[in-house]
Amino acid sequence: MSTIQTNPRRFVLGITGASGAVYALRLLHLLLEDGHEVHLVVSEYGRRLLFDEAGIRNLTPAELCPKVPVPALFVHPHKDVGAVIASGSFLHDGMVVLPCSSASLGQMATGSGSNLLCRAAMVTLKERRPLIVCHREMPLSLIDIRNMETLALAGATICSPNPGFYLNPTRIDDIVDFVAGKVLDLLKVPHALATRWEQAANADESGAG
Repeated sequence: MSTIQTNPRRFVLGITGASGAVYALRLLHLLLEDGHEVHLVVSEYGRRLLFDEAGIRNLTPAELCPKVPVPALFVHPHKDVGAVIASGSFLHDGMVVLPCSSASLGQMATGSGSNLLCRAAMVTLKERRPLIVCHREMPLSLIDIRNMETLALAGATICSPNPGFYLNPTRIDDIVDFVAGKVLDLLKVPHALATRWEQAANADESGAG
């Protein structure tokens, strides 16, 4: 259910080739449904991911969010390092990389600006804006761990999409919403998704009577 914000904000969303397209699409849907502006950049393997896991062939609003009006969705070519989101003068309220592959994790950790997604992430860090990196591969190599450390020390938030089960999810959608809700919390975007411990505690108390 939409809760249109009276003060819409602007976010950047990057999608890479790690499994988890459903997380990215749900987050995109929620942000747009609430009236926020989203600038989307998808890596080459991210495009394959969207096709393999969601059947999305083209990055058009009709395919990405068929049930939501998307006048505030802007899709940028991955190779266009001159796009607006690559500039520090482009003001936004945070960038999320979801899902984030180990390859993109490494590129961001080394400050690579060879593609738009990584360039936008580097700019987000240097401008001291929120960068939320949702690495979704396992197990972790020492290289991954050190890349996460480097990004964390630079100011990024490492948010692995690990759902909590204390709310007793019964559908895949419940698990997806838990992760999407956690990212929204980190962006300080209000939402009504069931993601918090107190919701489970309140449910236990109501059931105890």
